[in-house]
Amino acid sequence: MSIALFYKYRSLVKLDSSFIIKRYISHNDASKAREKQIRQYVLSRYMQYVQQYASVLEQKFPAAMRVYRVFTIGIKDFYSDLKVFLALFHKVNLTSKGLETLTRKELEIYHQMPRDMIKIAPVLLLSALPFVNYVMFPLAYMFPRNLLTSHFWSLQQRHEFALLEHKKRLRHFKAVFRSLQWQVEGLAENQLYAEWEHVIRLLGSGLHPTPSQVLDCQPLFGGRPYHLNSLYSSHVKELLKIHSMHTGWRRRQRLAERAKLIQLMDIAICKEGGVSCLSQDEIRSACLFRGLNPANMKREDMEEWLEGWLQVSQCLRKDSRSLLLHSPVLLAYNHPSNWVLLH
Repeated sequence: MSIALFYKYRSLVKLDSSFIIKRYISHNDASKAREKQIRQYVLSRYMQYVQQYASVLEQKFPAAMRVYRVFTIGIKDFYSDLKVFLALFHKVNLTSKGLETLTRKELEIYHQMPRDMIKIAPVLLLSALPFVNYVMFPLAYMFPRNLLTSHFWSLQQRHEFALLEHKKRLRHFKAVFRSLQWQVEGLAENQLYAEWEHVIRLLGSGLHPTPSQVLDCQPLFGGRPYHLNSLYSSHVKELLKIHSMHTGWRRRQRLAERAKLIQLMDIAICKEGGVSCLSQDEIRSACLFRGLNPANMKREDMEEWLEGWLQVSQCLRKDSRSLLLHSPVLLAYNHPSNWVLLH
């Protein structure tokens, strides 16, 4: 009797323990499921908080967030162009490949980045000093045209600052024209005297010569009196100014390098499909770089003017590149869009 009771009790214990184990396992599974749900909920709420944090900061600290955004986006763009420039510098100076192998965009970066690197260097260096960044960043944000490069500018600022810079250049167009005009009488015995005098008369009366008329006078820029090596120092100084170049050392050599760069850019435009393949911003920049204010101009008018410029540039010989440096005056001096900025 006692043995039967023992086995019955043991079977009940087994059943009870298995029930307890199953109940524990199911309870444990439910706890894990709840824990997973809680974890997912916390993570989702955290993600929402992070996503909304930028807008919260912008509402509470709008000025600080604008400064932050300007510098984060600007630094990324600047670093991207810097990497391209370093690769181009290596390609041009440390290999057998020259500037002639670069695309239009690469030529623009190769030309612009050295100036940008010098301009932004004080801001980057000073902001690395302890506590100075609290002053430097707001100061640079307040004076972007003087302390920052175009990588940090808004689209509106780029247009505004470009026109201000162009207006400074236009102030020197008249001086360059007077220098060209002053040499006319000395060409009385030259076989191109009549053609060149007609070009000067057109400019003096508020008109422009055609690209063909300009090209007819190309030999005058391959020797005396308008070759770079023949120009008076005052003429060279004004020529530097209309190309936004400093008037310090290596004046004539730097002008020769600029003329070569402009012609290579012109060749690249033609290679890459011509003027019609340029975007609106690209054609505006191309006109500004070559001396024409594109503000309020129709695209077809910009294309027509740039086509005329390319017609001159494509036919220039290496020894006559001085003509290309004078082309902003010869082709854009009397243009209505330029006169609007001066009057």
